[in-house]
Amino acid sequence: MKQKILKILKQNPSSFVSGQKISEQFGVTRAAVWKSIKQLQAAGYEIESETKNGYKLISCPDLLTSSEVMPYLKKSCFPHQIIHFNQLDSTNNKAKELAEHGEPEGTVVIAEQQTQGKGKVGKRWISAPYKGIYMSVILRPELDFSGSSLLSLLGCVAVGKALLPFGCSVQFKWPNDVYVNEKKLCGILTEGSGEIDQLDYLILGIGINVNQTRQDFSKSLLSKASSLKIELGYRVSRQKLTAAILSEFEIQYHQLKQNGSAKEALDFYKNHSNIIGEKVLLQRNKQQTVEAKVLDIDQFGQLTVQYHDGSIVAISSGEITVQNTSPNFT
Repeated sequence: MKQKILKILKQNPSSFVSGQKISEQFGVTRAAVWKSIKQLQAAGYEIESETKNGYKLISCPDLLTSSEVMPYLKKSCFPHQIIHFNQLDSTNNKAKELAEHGEPEGTVVIAEQQTQGKGKVGKRWISAPYKGIYMSVILRPELDFSGSSLLSLLGCVAVGKALLPFGCSVQFKWPNDVYVNEKKLCGILTEGSGEIDQLDYLILGIGINVNQTRQDFSKSLLSKASSLKIELGYRVSRQKLTAAILSEFEIQYHQLKQNGSAKEALDFYKNHSNIIGEKVLLQRNKQQTVEAKVLDIDQFGQLTVQYHDGSIVAISSGEITVQNTSPNFT
């Protein structure tokens, strides 16, 4: 009922809508309408009420609910639904739980805050409440586990393309980080379940620093990470950006499913890569680090590198951590 009332108020942004009209349209009592209005106000919606005129929507809260994000989506078929939470331990954890219970592809889990947000290699993603975008998408691709590398790249490309209108200098650090002005802005984390040759589902987790201020970062992080607000100097609509990312991802994902390849997305990714042609350290684990030169990113999203002995190999995102460095070899 709340969402139906909210919709009719949004359709009449400059005028009052009478409680009688709402009750008749939805077949409920005036008391039920009043109760729903109170619930919307408690959720942060500013709604003016006048005895003889009814209700008028003045402003909406900066929340990533379905009713606030869906209107900005370019496509109607994806996502199927947005499930919103004020707080979760991790959107990936919740999305995996829902996927296990059969939630369809395209379901999006969004939280205003994460208490145990996940980064790569077990690191924690700091999730300032109501300032970032923390969401996970349930996917059911017809791919094996190696396809998760490619889907991570598609997530990066979706974020990168959504940021282009802001004039950001976007760079990608393989496999799943998005940088702006040489500082980390976004991380992508994929987690899958299924057989080796066929994924049952894959969770695409996206964490973006949007409206954090410098005070939201520790001194050690300020030199490495940033937010859109810090870089642009103004507050960004989280709702519009969330919708833009989901819309862009749908385009890239649809092309992959339809064509069996992601050439356009890969070209975009490689054009904005900050490690192709660079000498790097490949950290396979805490004990083993290997020097190499990055040659390319292949059609599967794997990193193509050359070792000292001239051998060329493809590295998947699940095997290593890449760190920019300056090893002494040509």
